[in-house]
Amino acid sequence: MLNIACALLLTALPAAPLYEAELVFPAEPLHNHSPGLVETADGDLLVCWFHGRGEKTDDSLVIRGARKKSGSDEWSAPFLMADNKNLPDQNCVLFIDPRGTLWLFWISSLDNTSDTYLLKYRTSNDYAGEGPPKWDWQDVLHCRPVNLDQRYPASAEKAREEFAENIKTNERLRTRLEYGENASKDKLARRLGWMTRTHPIMLSETRMMVPLYSDIFNCSLAAFTDDWGETWTFSEPILPLNVQPSFIRKQNGDIVAMMRDKSPRRRIPRSVSKDGGQTWTLTEGMEIPNPDSSVECIALKSGNWLLVCNDTTGGERGGRTKLTAYLSDDEGKTWKSHRTLEKHDASTAASYPSVIESRDGTILCAYTYSPSPDETIKLVRFNEDWVRAGDSAE
Repeated sequence: MLNIACALLLTALPAAPLYEAELVFPAEPLHNHSPGLVETADGDLLVCWFHGRGEKTDDSLVIRGARKKSGSDEWSAPFLMADNKNLPDQNCVLFIDPRGTLWLFWISSLDNTSDTYLLKYRTSNDYAGEGPPKWDWQDVLHCRPVNLDQRYPASAEKAREEFAENIKTNERLRTRLEYGENASKDKLARRLGWMTRTHPIMLSETRMMVPLYSDIFNCSLAAFTDDWGETWTFSEPILPLNVQPSFIRKQNGDIVAMMRDKSPRRRIPRSVSKDGGQTWTLTEGMEIPNPDSSVECIALKSGNWLLVCNDTTGGERGGRTKLTAYLSDDEGKTWKSHRTLEKHDASTAASYPSVIESRDGTILCAYTYSPSPDETIKLVRFNEDWVRAGDSAE
């Protein structure tokens, strides 16, 4: 009886706070940015990122990857994951579907501009060995947003009204709204330029929902496939002034999108869909600040939500010198616990989190880590109790 009582007592005790950090490779004076992260069924970690000298104007950009075998203390040397020769490859995302198939999404700019991004994807069922996965199949994800031409002009006008004072002095925002209005009238412009940034989610055993966004329209979109990428359908756009959506489903079936803010309000935009991601409410700013930087939110096995974001309104290094993990126990209504992952002066930035929950229940987050002038990908492992302990525990 004593042994049973002790066992029950131990299981009732909270886990000890856990935090570990490592670099995937030594920081170097090249651009290593926007990671994607997955854990395989064997417990291996795979991470991808884009690598080169710049972004869409750099035709040398490629998608690189690295692997950390289960039980190992070291990451492999970086290897090539994708390279559309003489085109800049960017914004890679990894995902493992319920069948165990690995997906890689990424973009290439056909004319070194934001409005000529072409969205590609490839899959692998042989990715457990050393080096890069062996790819079975690849295709282009041809985007056809629903009602963008009808909804964008009204959204642009609403943004002009809501942010009238800012738009008077913000030439970039004013020009982007005008450009987006003109582009929304052109079928080809509506179908090019869409990108991935955060993990897809599964709405059923076969229905995949992929988050997309456009820098031309400053809005987000959902892509759906029920046949593992053979055919795709799309949602109406999520408007206005947001990009890089992270989708998360509530217990009642509603889908919430949390995004990077492209408006002057500098708060994480939030939108809700009550019809499986087909249509969306207009975005509203959450209480958590956002300095025009990427976020990701996931649902944990505990039922809690975990959000990682830069939570400033701007400043040095674009406000990306501070990166924070937030925890919610009420599906995002409130965020009672948070803890700083990175906080630096202008010399170092951390951004673009890719977040998953490991099989052992710990949280894994890969992100761009930029101790100027170098850059690498950093991985941290922590648990909910570490977040709950808060910054006062440091």
